[in-house]
Amino acid sequence: MLLDKDITLFNSSSPVQIAEQSAPKYTVFHGDCLEGMKRIEDATAGLVITDPPYNLGRFMQKRNAGVFRMRKNHFVSSGWDDLEYEEWDAKMRAFLADSYRVLRPDGAMIIFMSLMKLESLIAAAQSAGFYYKTVGIWHKTNPIPRNMNRTFVNSTEAWVYFVKGGPSGVFNNEGKVIHDFFEGSLTPGSEKKFGPHPTQKPLKLISHFVKVLSNPGDLVVDPFMGSGTSGVACLNLDRRFFGIELDKSYVDVAFNRLKAGIRL
Repeated sequence: MLLDKDITLFNSSSPVQIAEQSAPKYTVFHGDCLEGMKRIEDATAGLVITDPPYNLGRFMQKRNAGVFRMRKNHFVSSGWDDLEYEEWDAKMRAFLADSYRVLRPDGAMIIFMSLMKLESLIAAAQSAGFYYKTVGIWHKTNPIPRNMNRTFVNSTEAWVYFVKGGPSGVFNNEGKVIHDFFEGSLTPGSEKKFGPHPTQKPLKLISHFVKVLSNPGDLVVDPFMGSGTSGVACLNLDRRFFGIELDKSYVDVAFNRLKAGIRL
């Protein structure tokens, strides 16, 4: 169990300000991404790692993909992933500008994103000042075989690696070659003990990036925290954590995962 002083839940009315080596070790902020990031002082974080909305809802609704038979909280039908492109782009650019601000000069950023949106994301991040490093792939070894008799089964998601100040930052490869893809299963049921999230990433995947791209004691920020997997990775790897989530039900899941000290 974590001590009360180690984890704190804040919201938009709380007078919290996160600075270098201060505040609770694990912070969960309930509110808008940009509102939460205002609470982080400049050049404080070692890593931003996050899985923002891909804004594919409207696109997928037009496709014959059986999406209306999916669970109610699936991104296609839930309503939170269907902004107009211009609005999504503006929000992403604001988020990227704040991410650049809160990172240290050698800080890194990993963003998960649809392959369809990579060009837009990279251009927006470069406009914010980031040095673009590479695109990599998460290959899912057990994807849902949806539409397997009609098309290739979707078994990949992209991640994009940026550095503030470039071209290099923290990279803990321990003298080993690290490929630009990660192969692993979908999130196991054991990691959904406190409740599921429609796009929850597996702990093993997130931990890989936290370990390689940050150091023990660093502050890791996740502006679209979801169910808090990035926070659990920080718990396991002795990093500090500031997570932001708009949906209160997912805030509760993340907070309870950390509060229980559950390393899943």
